[in-house]
Amino acid sequence: MEERLQKILAKAGIASRRRAEELIREGRIKLNGLVVHEMGCRADPARDIITCDGTPINLERKIYLLLNKPKGYVTTLSDPQGRPIVSDLVADISLRLFPVGRLDLDTEGALLMTNDGELGNAILHPSFEVNKTYEAMVTGSPTQERLRLLEQGIAIDGVRTSPAKIKVLQRRKDRTLVEIIIHEGKKRQVRKMFQAIDHRVLHLKRTAYGDLRIGELPVGKYRILTPFDLKKIFSGKIPFTIKNIPA
Repeated sequence: MEERLQKILAKAGIASRRRAEELIREGRIKLNGLVVHEMGCRADPARDIITCDGTPINLERKIYLLLNKPKGYVTTLSDPQGRPIVSDLVADISLRLFPVGRLDLDTEGALLMTNDGELGNAILHPSFEVNKTYEAMVTGSPTQERLRLLEQGIAIDGVRTSPAKIKVLQRRKDRTLVEIIIHEGKKRQVRKMFQAIDHRVLHLKRTAYGDLRIGELPVGKYRILTPFDLKKIFSGKIPFTIKNIPA
């Protein structure tokens, strides 16, 4: 059955649909030996030969895992500076996996990895509003009035953030542990939000995607996710991309 080439590339785990379009524009995708130039090109993966940088794509079995990312690892598949990359932590899995979204070098916690480009795109797409929960240790003791600014949305880099859910978990003499839930994923967003109310983040950990929590998973380890786990990510708002995942 013919499908748009971008969709086929996403299903194969090559890239998200948006990134697949960039690969096509860059002339890196060939269909039956010819470079693809048209964005609306369709193909049948069961009949046509599709290559990326000369390598045939393979619609391999899909795999989904939750990694407890340590600090000091970058969420890319390669790093020109030679820093540790998250794929090193899942090297025992032979399939090519990519991280869904990013965590900063100095942030730890829940990181989804998969070879399913469609599912990854759904998790990151604003329309599904997948919540991400973080625990932030911040300097000082932010007042309820300042935390309410974050709950209502605050301007960062000229753009107002969507409303957040805030809960103070612990107050100490010179620092406070705060749980914050957002569905956006702007670069260093949580750190910038607290910086905007004059409370610097000392330590940051992502603890959940939707209702899928990292729990007692050790730092640097991962676990394979089940269809039940995947449904937790979307908190009941299940996109079509995971409806056909077998139980």
